[in-house]
Amino acid sequence: MDQTTFKIGLVQMSSGNQRADNMIVADNLIREAVARGADLVMTPEMTTLIGLDRTALMEQIFTEASDPSLKQFQRLARDLGIWLMIGSMAVRVGDKIANRCYMIDPTGLIVNRYDKIHMFDVDLPNGESYRESRSYEAGAWAVISETPWGKLGHSICYDVRFPGLYRTLAQAGAQMLTVPAAFTRVTGEAHWHILLRARAIENGVFVFAPAQTGTHENAKGVRRETYGHSLIVDPWGNILDDGGTDVGVTVAEIDLALCDQARERIPSLAHDREFKVRL
Repeated sequence: MDQTTFKIGLVQMSSGNQRADNMIVADNLIREAVARGADLVMTPEMTTLIGLDRTALMEQIFTEASDPSLKQFQRLARDLGIWLMIGSMAVRVGDKIANRCYMIDPTGLIVNRYDKIHMFDVDLPNGESYRESRSYEAGAWAVISETPWGKLGHSICYDVRFPGLYRTLAQAGAQMLTVPAAFTRVTGEAHWHILLRARAIENGVFVFAPAQTGTHENAKGVRRETYGHSLIVDPWGNILDDGGTDVGVTVAEIDLALCDQARERIPSLAHDREFKVRL
């Protein structure tokens, strides 16, 4: 395997409000991805815990330094000898929470962190309501991780609706973009595939999007449903694999040389220009 090729493994989960149960599923699926040849494995947003009740959530989360799940993931990456991206975990930061992604290398070292920048505050037509900003502290930094194969730009879920973030990451050298998510079923059916393909095409990059799927904790009688369909998209916008709606693993061979090919055919990254708006 040369420096531009590797196997990506996306873990699709249906996390609930019991951390121990979620960790068993995550551990098993990460091991399955590795058994299928994955060199880099990614899990979805809120891998360890999805809770809609803030009080109950705060009782089950930890600071980064004391989080037992994070330590378990570090050991797992080291034992399996893989790069492991935990799409996100809820991490206690003072009296608020960070929605934080971790990049872990094959020695078990945390080499990067990314805190979700854009908060999902919305009321959906089906009655679901989300107010992430009430509990979560928004991140302030775009983040790129160096991997043995190339540069990987981080994002989380709702960030996908803000193309400027991805343009900035691509202009800074990212050949891969990640979008771990817990996308709602309603918005997922309308926009998930289109948005991810667009981010890949616009920037000539691979997009890796491990997702949550199924029905999660009920709150005030309203069900929270996530869309699933973990996606691997190439720089030309082709979907290499789609995880569907079942809990499981999606694995694909990646050749980053396709980024250069796409950018040569459509060199839009080289054509960005500053401009002003006239009213």
